[in-house]
Amino acid sequence: MAGHSHSANIARRKGAVDAKRGKVFSKLARAIISAARQGGGDPDANLKLRYAVDKAKAANVPKDTIERAILRGSGSKDSDAFEEVVYEGYAPGGIALMVACLTDNRHRTSPDVKHIFDKVGGNLGAPGSVAFLFTLRSVIAVETAGKSEDKWTEVALEIGADDVEYEAETTVLYGAATAFLPMKAALEKLGAKTVQAELAYVPQNRVAVADRESARKLLKLIETLEDNDDVQNVYANYDMPAEWMEE
Repeated sequence: MAGHSHSANIARRKGAVDAKRGKVFSKLARAIISAARQGGGDPDANLKLRYAVDKAKAANVPKDTIERAILRGSGSKDSDAFEEVVYEGYAPGGIALMVACLTDNRHRTSPDVKHIFDKVGGNLGAPGSVAFLFTLRSVIAVETAGKSEDKWTEVALEIGADDVEYEAETTVLYGAATAFLPMKAALEKLGAKTVQAELAYVPQNRVAVADRESARKLLKLIETLEDNDDVQNVYANYDMPAEWMEE
């Protein structure tokens, strides 16, 4: 078992999406543009594009917005030259962070990310400083739908997942990064309702947050990073009570 609550993070992210829907849609469109530019506009032949489109659909991005982003990315090789950059650092209290960005100018993004870390009391590290603490994994959250933990464990084995995090409302299944599309397709075939599906940097171990004040600073750092236009996702190895996330 994963030994921590991913569903609390899902609830926090959903709140952020609802509050900043326009910015979230823009980031998802950017990922589609970048994927289409790199591998063409056919999701069936471009796995990165298919993943980006699926993620956008899960966030309820309108179909025409997705289609425009694909056309924009596949229509010109001279525009929207985004590159993927991952920054690593520590939040106050020794919590490790992986900050995944998609940028058209790393000379803008790097100082922006560093400034955010400095402002909230964290430290931006060198490449490799925290990456060894995480593993890129398939992470698919589905509605538990009244099924027991044993039943979801059976489903996990059936679809090729290797870890299950069970809760009453949301169950999270984990697998190798290469298993993302087969796992997702198998769950859809079984009729499971997906809440969130992504390739994510999953911490190998979690670090307990010392107190509410440390939790407040950590969540402020994550929120400020996520508010940056170039930041796609922030992953961290914290463990804290769910109620601290809601304060």
